Amino acid sequence: MQPTFARDERTPTLITSVSRALAVLDCVGSASRPLPAKFIARATALSLGTTYNVLRTLAHSNYVVQDSDGFVLGPAHPALAADSGAVALAQGRAVLNGIRDELRVATYLSRYVDGEIEMVDIVDGPLSPRVDLWVGLQDGAHATAFGKQILAQLDPQSRLDYITRHPLEELTPYTICSPREFLRRLEPRPAVTVDLQEYALGFTCLAVPVATSSWLGALAVSFPASGARGTVHQDYAKVLQDAATQLAVVLGVNPEHGQGQ
Repeated sequence: MQPTFARDERTPTLITSVSRALAVLDCVGSASRPLPAKFIARATALSLGTTYNVLRTLAHSNYVVQDSDGFVLGPAHPALAADSGAVALAQGRAVLNGIRDELRVATYLSRYVDGEIEMVDIVDGPLSPRVDLWVGLQDGAHATAFGKQILAQLDPQSRLDYITRHPLEELTPYTICSPREFLRRLEPRPAVTVDLQEYALGFTCLAVPVATSSWLGALAVSFPASGARGTVHQDYAKVLQDAATQLAVVLGVNPEHGQGQ
């Protein structure tokens, strides 16, 4: 990228370093996951050395923050004053990291947007591998604990509309495929939903609601199906519920709202 110099009073002079910084910020801010420097360099067509220099400068001013998986927007970025994916990623990631480190399990944050269930962030590690999302959420959310938790928070008509648009495909022998049975289990709006090898064989998942005035989402963990049962599930659920309350606080919203959408 070469600097552009003004030829007359009507042609602005572009400062190359500012253009590069804006390109990097746009790249990081539009992503739903932390981005490694190499990915940012490719996406912005900058050299890796230049990308590192820009990121170092932005990090010094807290416009970006380096996480173990890459870079996310930092607290100084104006986007964090609005409700966006960047808010959930930058402010919620510390909460997800805390769950992973305490329980040594993979942690997931998802939300309901425009009639669809989407993954906001996943935090895992060498001792806490994530479930391979081998089936996209449009076809497989019904088999996940977080998908069921989100659907449980919807009103009955919206819940029915979702499963009408997204047939309950059988992903494993344990997947609940009967619409009547599926809706029956969600009707009480359980405080904790469970996926017992319904999405992927060998994995169990627990989820709790993230109840806010602007979010309809779920916080979940996954672990080997044989790794925890009974009272351990209760302990995991308690950690998740406490963390969901923290997320409501860091997102700057009222945790008493969010049942509906």
